[in-house]
Amino acid sequence: MINYEDLQLKIKKLEGPIFVFGASGFIGANIIKDIFTVRDDCYAITHDANSAWRLKLLNVPSKNIVHCDITSAISVKNIFAAYNPKTVFNLAAYGAYSKQSNVPLIYETNVNGTVNILDSCEGVKAYIHAGSSSEYGTNSAAPQEGDSLEPNSHYAASKVSASYIIQYYARYKNVPALNLRLYSVYGLWEEPDRLVPVMIEKARQGAYPVLVEKEISRDFVYVTDAVEAFVDAALVMNPGVHGKSYNICTGEKTTLEQLVNLVRTEFNINTEPAWGNMQNRKWDLKDWYGNPEKSKLELGWKAKTQLKEGLRRTYDWHQDVDYIDTILPAFNNTKLNAKISAIIACYKDGQAIPIMYDRLVKMFNETKLRYEIIFVNDCSPDDSEEVITQIAAKDKNVIGITHSRNFGSQSAFLSGMEISTGDAVVLMDGDLQDPPEIIPLFYKKWLEGNDVVYGKRVKREMSFFMNLVYKGFYRVFSKISYIKIPVDAGDFSMIDRKVVHELINLPETEIFLRGLRAWVGFKQVGVDYMRPERMFGKSTNNWRKNIGWAKKAIFSFSFVPLELLSYMGFILTGFSFLAIIVQVAARFMYPNIPHGITTLIVLALFFGGIQLLAVSILGEYLSKIFEETKDRPKFIRRSVIFKGKSLNSASEIDNFKKDIQAIKR
Repeated sequence: MINYEDLQLKIKKLEGPIFVFGASGFIGANIIKDIFTVRDDCYAITHDANSAWRLKLLNVPSKNIVHCDITSAISVKNIFAAYNPKTVFNLAAYGAYSKQSNVPLIYETNVNGTVNILDSCEGVKAYIHAGSSSEYGTNSAAPQEGDSLEPNSHYAASKVSASYIIQYYARYKNVPALNLRLYSVYGLWEEPDRLVPVMIEKARQGAYPVLVEKEISRDFVYVTDAVEAFVDAALVMNPGVHGKSYNICTGEKTTLEQLVNLVRTEFNINTEPAWGNMQNRKWDLKDWYGNPEKSKLELGWKAKTQLKEGLRRTYDWHQDVDYIDTILPAFNNTKLNAKISAIIACYKDGQAIPIMYDRLVKMFNETKLRYEIIFVNDCSPDDSEEVITQIAAKDKNVIGITHSRNFGSQSAFLSGMEISTGDAVVLMDGDLQDPPEIIPLFYKKWLEGNDVVYGKRVKREMSFFMNLVYKGFYRVFSKISYIKIPVDAGDFSMIDRKVVHELINLPETEIFLRGLRAWVGFKQVGVDYMRPERMFGKSTNNWRKNIGWAKKAIFSFSFVPLELLSYMGFILTGFSFLAIIVQVAARFMYPNIPHGITTLIVLALFFGGIQLLAVSILGEYLSKIFEETKDRPKFIRRSVIFKGKSLNSASEIDNFKKDIQAIKR
């Protein structure tokens, strides 16, 4: 049985500050929880969109939660430089669960991420890595640490690679590091869709979950024992253990039948379990248990919690925390700490792009959000492409797109939206007139259930006359459009993934996004902000372009011009009939009145002007129909910079798009 006072004394002895990578995960959150009972110089390093709910429910202070993308070397180096940790627990991993099936991301996280962290460990006193019993693969029957590693999945192969990387850094770069091969850890704060939590919840209802074959086995380790293993490993760190791997297990083989019988007896379930009503997973093995002797001998660690005791503690915790009403909703709320894709349309913004990047990263880190920044260079004549390339080279969360010609900001936004992978996207102009600091307000409204959150320009830093013109147009346009379009709302907005999906699948070529955004519907709300002046250079808009924007908006979302022509036709026809009657009557009543040419000229010019106006309005609508029938692409990408690599050929860009679609699925 775990002695919590002894564990707290050990935690106090750790050299700080302490980093816990993967702190939003199951074991990482438990390490954070136990450390915070006795000290506060611990930092939860997180990058997981779906697991940060634990840190929120544990009330970990915001200042102790640090955002970091371990696949980005610069992101890792920045946090090491900022906090100078002495003890590092790395529990960041991807691919352990069947829902984590993105193979490139498995290796990028588990291998490249490990390298990035170890590269920054100069001056660290202890680096403890969360390995996995999956490293043994099919050699799963009580293997010793020196036995053959026979990985049977991409995840297992990546964890094997990480263990050898740790060995290399320990031997040849003098990093005090070791690897803990964790077996089936269970207990408080585990994912609700895992075996033990599901079984506990079913037991509370007097039932069983769907089960695989009864002979499938595990080696169950209670989570507090696993926490103690990390602490013991850090405290015992010496050259004799550097680079080694250790089994963190009980050494007891527990079949699924034994587990069910224990649950049945302990929690008084009267019904019989149904075996084999769920297909075995590819990693299910009949002999999967460990050998803990080396851990006992060299780390001084052994599992102290019996399975019966651990299950009882977990059961009691489920009751104490009101599991169904507290844990399950938090687990299922995928918006918490979600990934946001910022899409920036750039044209003549070379000077502003680095400032935009710095402000965005600062904002995302402060709000603890995973991010993706997509700069779309719409064939800008300045050095925008070179600036974006330099930024993308140092931050793998940055994607650069360059169009083959200038297609306009609306096409640029669609180009970025098509390849974005975030749970929501933020559309921004590259001239810094859309302040990144407003995004947290968008995010808050999005969390409240709004699918579109748009920026409402309550004030612009421009002349009184231009302010008046813009406000006047938005109000007129809102009145005459056939859908409700918010006034003073530009492209600056946060849009949920499901709305993005609908927008990018709309077939029309002539794009007016703020109108389409309103047309698709969903729940929408505005956030007031002041739109500042352009920071660098002159605006690319002018009177001609502004009139073009107005025409695009009106002829895309209003039939009022056609209706006015109809009304005008009726009115003028009526006046014509009246004029004929007057002329005929005057002819008979006043036969000697002279009839001058002026009247004829005025009438001819008036009706001619009306006809030209009518033809021009019809022409605008016809030109839109003509443009749509061509069905040309909305944009053409000349190159893409992804994870620091430049993709220039058509085949490379096509393969990139396919990879992005696979990530989304």
